Amino acid sequence: MATGRIIRMPDFIVVGPPRTATTWLDAFMRGHVGLPLNVKETHFFARNYQQGLMWYERHFLHCAAEPVVGEICADYFENPQARERIRTHIPNCKIICTLRDPVERLYSYYKLMRHNGRTELPFEEALVRHNQMMASSRYALHVRDWQMDFGSRNVLVVLNDDLQTDPQAYLNSITDFIGIGRIEFREAVVASSNANSIDVAPRSARLARSARQFKFWLRTRRMYRTQRLLTKAGIWQFCFEGGPAFPPLDPSVKWRLRDLLRPEVEMLENLLDRDLSNWKNVTTQASTAASCKITQAD
Repeated sequence: MATGRIIRMPDFIVVGPPRTATTWLDAFMRGHVGLPLNVKETHFFARNYQQGLMWYERHFLHCAAEPVVGEICADYFENPQARERIRTHIPNCKIICTLRDPVERLYSYYKLMRHNGRTELPFEEALVRHNQMMASSRYALHVRDWQMDFGSRNVLVVLNDDLQTDPQAYLNSITDFIGIGRIEFREAVVASSNANSIDVAPRSARLARSARQFKFWLRTRRMYRTQRLLTKAGIWQFCFEGGPAFPPLDPSVKWRLRDLLRPEVEMLENLLDRDLSNWKNVTTQASTAASCKITQAD
């Protein structure tokens, strides 16, 4: 049915995985490309598909005149159903995978799960219980899947290592890939790359779960202004914080995880033709992955 408006769909989607500076990237790219109105992630292809394509399209009604339109959503990376849906509706979409040291990302992801009340388990136990934590760390497997579905030339992999060491080159690789003019990196935004860090657990996992469910309810109804008002009022901060501070990751746990993930990292090295030694243990140790309490999900 004609609406008198030009409907735009994303020319590119940043698919994550979570805790790879996607929130920072969304904030930096706004004003340079068309992005969903009033919200970073629609979660359409993963959690809101039942809302229908028109629901998704409404997020881009303001983008009719934009030269390039995109979405940055961190929960599509390891989701084969989301990947298939994107290929069905936007077959020529360009895909950007944002990757980070897998051990650092896993611990950050664990803190996010605690933040949302999704687990109260200690870190190592959560890795065993929640299969998606390790599943989302199979970088090489998922990158290959995206390449197979969209073509290697239409899939860009960027690393948080480069964001930290050469942010201008990191941004240039993205802007060149999506076909817009280069954006000058501003030193003032360097610190904001860690602005979405989580330092403390919630005061109550039950309260955090309820708040998360309410946020999801608001988002499915596109009540983004209400969500922002509650943010300004401190409601979300009260619900998601107030508990003890997270300790640093135990070095022995970090070592064992690096050993466990080493084969996956080496496959990614071959896929990207890049040295990722800093993601691996560079010396041997008596303890091996076989002695690790953490086991890969089936």
